[in-house]
Amino acid sequence: MELSQYLNMMRDPAGLPFYPIVFQFLMVLTFAMHIVMVNLVVGGVVLAIWEKAKNTPFSHRLTKALARMATVSLSIAIVLGVAPLLFVQTVYDPFWYTATTMSAVWAMFFLVAVAAAFYAAYTFYLGKQGAGNTKTSFALSSYVCVIFLAIAGVIIHMITMEQTLPSQWREWAVSSWAGLNTSGFIFHGVKLGRLMHFILPSFAVTGVFLMIYAWYFQPRSDYSKEYLDYVAEKGAKMALWFTVFSVGAGFWWAGMIPKSLHFLSNPFFIVGAVAGLVLMVFLAKAATEPVKNAIPLAIAMFVAIFLMCYAREALRMAYAGASGYSIFDYKLNISWGSTLLFFATFIGSFPVLYFTGLAAFKAGRAEKGEVVTISPSAGRLALSLMVAWFVVVAGLGVVISLKNGALF
Repeated sequence: MELSQYLNMMRDPAGLPFYPIVFQFLMVLTFAMHIVMVNLVVGGVVLAIWEKAKNTPFSHRLTKALARMATVSLSIAIVLGVAPLLFVQTVYDPFWYTATTMSAVWAMFFLVAVAAAFYAAYTFYLGKQGAGNTKTSFALSSYVCVIFLAIAGVIIHMITMEQTLPSQWREWAVSSWAGLNTSGFIFHGVKLGRLMHFILPSFAVTGVFLMIYAWYFQPRSDYSKEYLDYVAEKGAKMALWFTVFSVGAGFWWAGMIPKSLHFLSNPFFIVGAVAGLVLMVFLAKAATEPVKNAIPLAIAMFVAIFLMCYAREALRMAYAGASGYSIFDYKLNISWGSTLLFFATFIGSFPVLYFTGLAAFKAGRAEKGEVVTISPSAGRLALSLMVAWFVVVAGLGVVISLKNGALF
């Protein structure tokens, strides 16, 4: 059987419930949000280890903040990681299921590694009860967290690379001396340039986080200007230099891509590369006033990351196209009901997130004992939307179950 025939026969016969370009856009958007959170975890924990070793009052305080940030970021990263994974399984299902079947042991161990990293991050955070008095066992948990994060990163990188190289599946799965390999221990496709392009931005993103941290706590009297300047200047340097390293790693990875794919002339690659270069210039100019430029830099960095993620998606399409597969050839079976429910949930979540986010933002900036007030209308709207969503979803579940005879 030809590879292209296999790939197209492995598509879901039910087709897609909506247009593939919408799935693709949402996949890239949610992946960009997910990877930012992952970068914060990796960069934050590594920087916390570095700051702890410096053993100064400022470094101990920053270590405590980074330890707390890591637990929150990892929680958000796990939740956000579900969305792009589901979109990949929807439009690239032959690639995803083949790769995870060949490397099933590693795909399962990925979940173990993420869980271990999460518990280690929490252990590290809970051990930071004061400057300079962290127990050794808690300090060691930071190293455990980094190790398991690295393992998880290498595994998902490997599985992603396996998906993009279907021409090598037969070679990996079948050997002349052992026949078909069904062990699930296959580990192939690792590219150091690509891996570094995803690891190095961790420290650039963490640098911007430090700048936002200094901007956010400016109104608080218990945060000295000297400490916030220390954090902001460190963040500005990290953001600039590691963005330079990340762009360099990106061009290194691009040089490894087969010339037959013509990726270097792809418009998405050019736009992503230009975005990275522009971001470097912006970072260099903003370094003189890191606190003032924190929010514009954060927006600019996310836009650059989003565009680079689209370049990554363009490369995946090029690899898939070389094997005779296109997501735009997928059979359409439009489901307006589920699509409208999805977008209603998506849009309706914004007021809910706005209310909870605003409450957290104001509470974090308030002085001890200060009462924070929020417009009651925002709270009522958020609560009403949540109740309405539950009634609609639960009601649909009951109606469909009754219609199909599932309840009786």
